[in-house]
Amino acid sequence: MGGDDYWFGSKKGAFLLKKTGEISYYFGERWLPGEQVLDLAIEGNEVHILTENGMGTIVFQEMTLAEKAQQLEDQVRKMHIRHGFNASLLLSEKGKLPTGRLKDSDNDGLWTSMYLAGEAFRYAVTGSQDALANCKESLLAMERLYTVNPLKGFPSRSFERSGYIEQLDDPDRWQHATDPEWDWKATTSSDEAIGHVFVFGVLAELVEDPWIKSKSIELLESLMDHIVRNNLYLIDFDGKPTLWGKWHPDYVNGFPPQIGDRKLNSSNIISMLQTAFHFTGKKIYKDKAYELMEKHGYLTNLMRPMSEIGEAGDGSGDLSKLLSDAWNHSDDEMYFLGYWGLYRYAFTPELKEQYKKAIVDHWQAERPEKEALWNIFTAMVQPENFDLDESIWFLKKHPIDLIGWQTQNSHRQDLELLSPNFRRQSTKNVLPPSETRIARHNANRFTLDGGNQGFTAYSAGDIWLLPYWLGRYLKVIQ
Repeated sequence: MGGDDYWFGSKKGAFLLKKTGEISYYFGERWLPGEQVLDLAIEGNEVHILTENGMGTIVFQEMTLAEKAQQLEDQVRKMHIRHGFNASLLLSEKGKLPTGRLKDSDNDGLWTSMYLAGEAFRYAVTGSQDALANCKESLLAMERLYTVNPLKGFPSRSFERSGYIEQLDDPDRWQHATDPEWDWKATTSSDEAIGHVFVFGVLAELVEDPWIKSKSIELLESLMDHIVRNNLYLIDFDGKPTLWGKWHPDYVNGFPPQIGDRKLNSSNIISMLQTAFHFTGKKIYKDKAYELMEKHGYLTNLMRPMSEIGEAGDGSGDLSKLLSDAWNHSDDEMYFLGYWGLYRYAFTPELKEQYKKAIVDHWQAERPEKEALWNIFTAMVQPENFDLDESIWFLKKHPIDLIGWQTQNSHRQDLELLSPNFRRQSTKNVLPPSETRIARHNANRFTLDGGNQGFTAYSAGDIWLLPYWLGRYLKVIQ
């Protein structure tokens, strides 16, 4: 453990003070059976900690990132694949793996897109036949999102065997399929759409398999034809646009310039249209993109600096106020997934250079979070400067145990707290993932307390494996 490192027990967990001055905090059931430390003993690479609820042992095991990736890959395959989807495991007993059932989600398509992209990057790097098989399995699930409902080119949020609607999330959103054995979830959102376009582009470009390439392009074209045919809206089973599947200028430019959705939706739809044109060559996609950029200001919208994004002013409307009460971290996820197609499939070198400025500007705003995925996406446009050390820190510090244990940090005296702010950054320095709740990339990494009482096991497919394998593909992680 090192003779210059010191362990401390407290009424709320244990601290490790390293000779570098770094403090690591071990609290909650992720690490200890109780809160109050009564005694501790160090034995080689193990620390035995006695609490009021018994003794826990923390074992420090050295491994490479590649070895950690293999452990997490095995974990995903054993516990997190539902009909080909990348899914969370809802535990029947607190902290007990692998009891329980695989959970449906509003974003089954999005979480699966992120896992599937990670597997595509893994295949591109290693040529693994397992990765190729996983790509085929999850792409079949993505295809089923389009064919299980009767709407041409409309992606369902999810699907499940019939007879379970009342046990699923949001039962009012579920519809019966024409096939009586299946049900599908409606009201698909814009975050699902950008996730689909992102992964279809990744698969079509990087995976040398004829069926995967052709199927990815087919689904990409089907989705974008639906959106263009319906005047830049996702049209649901009731003939109306879904709540968030809207990219038409009347909607997008209806927001004041400082509202994030005006910038976000402009950035996403241009990325989507560029990706569709790149792989299909259909002129309508390019024409529509230029129409939006030149006649409706979408290029200006997407180039707007992040420093100008803020709260709605008086008279901005209820929706603008709702969308701008604080920084939206789900928007960050949508932006960065969209940056793949925005930058990589840019129509011209001049546009590509402008997009790079927008991406780097966004990354600068995100740097305090030390978010591996945002950093590594930035390496796509700026490999010489993207916070590699912070990305490795995130991957090293992230727990292999992805159970949503309850965590607490707001009582700590070693943190420098900040005043309430628009970004909801609570502390000067972000805490490592090992000390905070398990969170996907759409969550605020500065949230100090949280979790779900140990009853959900999240998948590393989107949380860890995507940034790792993207970094390997871009050759910034060796």
